[in-house]
Amino acid sequence: MTDYRRAYVPGASWFFTVNLAERHNNPLLVEHIGPLRATFRYVKQRHPYRMDAVVILPDHIHCIWTLPPDDADFSTRWNLLKGHFSRAIAKGEPISASRIGRREHGIWQRRFWEHLLVIKTIGTIMSNIHWNPVKHGWVARVVDWPHSNFHQFAGQGVYQDNWAFVGEFDFAAGECDGLPVVSPSYKI
Repeated sequence: MTDYRRAYVPGASWFFTVNLAERHNNPLLVEHIGPLRATFRYVKQRHPYRMDAVVILPDHIHCIWTLPPDDADFSTRWNLLKGHFSRAIAKGEPISASRIGRREHGIWQRRFWEHLLVIKTIGTIMSNIHWNPVKHGWVARVVDWPHSNFHQFAGQGVYQDNWAFVGEFDFAAGECDGLPVVSPSYKI
């Protein structure tokens, strides 16, 4: 079994990217948004964390979590989340022999990507998370994507509803250079 080198820091904030195994034209996550949201709640009740930012796209998730002060175990949370969601939706995905041997479903990529955050980068990462649906061409305005906590932040005045409208900025080749960043005074 591969031993991933992960930095486990109790109480830290983490940026995660979690992908479906089959990403090409796969709308699974937004088609099953209800069970996915229920799964996040299920895991959070058993292993608390704070969801600081999230965007759910058709084939992947970006989010920032902050774990409790005495807890660094984000891997268990993702394991539970992937497993619970996989069991909550209809079966039928192709499953490889190696996945069958490990009793895995074929929905998710085996791993996930995490980055330990430092306070000065959180605003930039949060802005990139909320910008992601525009970057991938799902909507022209961040406010038009319903599967994000952008709306919660806009309601609190952290963002304006017209924040990062694609017509206002000159973005370089799909990157977020020049993207307005959440105010550094915002504390998560």
